[in-house]
Amino acid sequence: MATIHAESKAVRGPDLPATITPALLGRLAALVAAAPGAERTTTTAPYTGLPLAGLPVSTPDDVDEAFARARVAQRGWAATPVRERKRILLRYHDLVLARRNEVLDLMQAENGKTRRDAFLEVVDIGIVSRYYARTAEKYLRPKRRRGAIPLLTRTTELRHPKGVVTVVSPWNYPLSMAASDTVAALMAGNAVVQKPDTQTALTALWSMDLLREAGLPEDVWQMVIGRGSSIGGALMDNADYMMFTGSTATGRHIAADAGRRLIGASLELGGKNPMIVLDDADIDKAAAGAVAACFPSAGQLCVSVERLYVPESLRDDFIAAFVARTRELAIGGAYDYSMDVGSLTTPAQLATVTDHVNDAVAKGATVLAGGRPRPDLGPLFHEPTILTDVTPDMTLHSHETFGPVVSVHTYRDDEEAIALANATPYGLNASVWSRSGARGRAVAARVHAGTVNVNEAFAAAWGSVDAPMGGMGDSGLGRRHGADGILKYIEPQTVAHQRLQGFTPPPGISPETWATLLTGSIKLLKAIGAR
Repeated sequence: MATIHAESKAVRGPDLPATITPALLGRLAALVAAAPGAERTTTTAPYTGLPLAGLPVSTPDDVDEAFARARVAQRGWAATPVRERKRILLRYHDLVLARRNEVLDLMQAENGKTRRDAFLEVVDIGIVSRYYARTAEKYLRPKRRRGAIPLLTRTTELRHPKGVVTVVSPWNYPLSMAASDTVAALMAGNAVVQKPDTQTALTALWSMDLLREAGLPEDVWQMVIGRGSSIGGALMDNADYMMFTGSTATGRHIAADAGRRLIGASLELGGKNPMIVLDDADIDKAAAGAVAACFPSAGQLCVSVERLYVPESLRDDFIAAFVARTRELAIGGAYDYSMDVGSLTTPAQLATVTDHVNDAVAKGATVLAGGRPRPDLGPLFHEPTILTDVTPDMTLHSHETFGPVVSVHTYRDDEEAIALANATPYGLNASVWSRSGARGRAVAARVHAGTVNVNEAFAAAWGSVDAPMGGMGDSGLGRRHGADGILKYIEPQTVAHQRLQGFTPPPGISPETWATLLTGSIKLLKAIGAR
């Protein structure tokens, strides 16, 4: 097993697992919505840099045709009873768990993450699928609402599906981001046309194939492959709702286009997430928490921590514990559970990480652990890296690195720690560590982030799927999980049935007298505590 202490030497990347056969790759590629004879693109395996799979590339016309089929299928799907949708989703839940090794192999092959990190995506989809299967009926059933005139106005809120939802999912969490938003949209009665990132499209296609096996009608969930510059316009122009996970820069464009079309959009975007270690924290637990917060999926996680704030009184002890734990991490490629940190996914991401670290070091940052790529382990590996003496003129001080790099800063008191944590336009996730749960929660409530974890990195909030998850500020709009995660995919409709008497005067009563009577009725309702 290669670790970050190993002598530098060329290490051949692991062979593909036996589950990834030409037959499997061909079957998944055939699921892409593309015309026969379409242009093809080839993905590469991050562990080795060798070709992995050839996939057909969809054109704007292919996207239009996918939406046309989806609209026809959606009408039948919306008419399918929620209890039948529930049965299909629970069957999917069982299939994902039963065949987890297949998708773990795929995720590792095309993303480069460790098996430990990939397994958390399987857990995530199991939890989310079960949650929406068993709560959708409650969220979607008609709701009686208080009428305008007590006893005389019967008001009901109906919840209709949007229609066909576009889901654009990223490469870093290819199962979680491909499926968790999609299953909520499907349970709400929508069809989905999805564009996964090409690099990790195999995992998304596997997930779609499995849900079809569980009973989902074929055209209700379709997948297109291609660059946003080519098919992004068709995806937006056809959508009844847009779900996007990706960069803030792209999210701004999508928000503008959605505004132009007057459709809704949910956007989970970038982050520069902080972790605050309070002065009463258990140092060993906080150091272990920092490792779990900063380096999963080689730091390619929207909710991972890139800024770490420690009180001056604990600086030396905390850094010693954090550095020691980081240097013990095993980094490398293996299709088993032996590695702690895997590969970055693309050459572009390795270049970003390397440039950020080199820029910081050139401007005076100190490297306490890591700090360099590891081409001896594979083309895209980079050591888990801890920096201090990071200043605002360094790129990684304020800009998202999206890699296994964290900067450690000190503070004097809680007020300064909170101010430093909030000194960013982003607001996705944060972590607070304290021996006192009450104190930790009080600090957490003042951090500007959509989710804040106390004595945990991110999994507590992420796994609490009954609660909303999403970003503030430049980290996005909308939420996934909980009621918000499914109700964003519905159109509420109010049906109000007025009986016997409305707001116009009945025969024989003058408008002035009627106004006096209505005024008295409104005052009475306030006096008796009516809402």
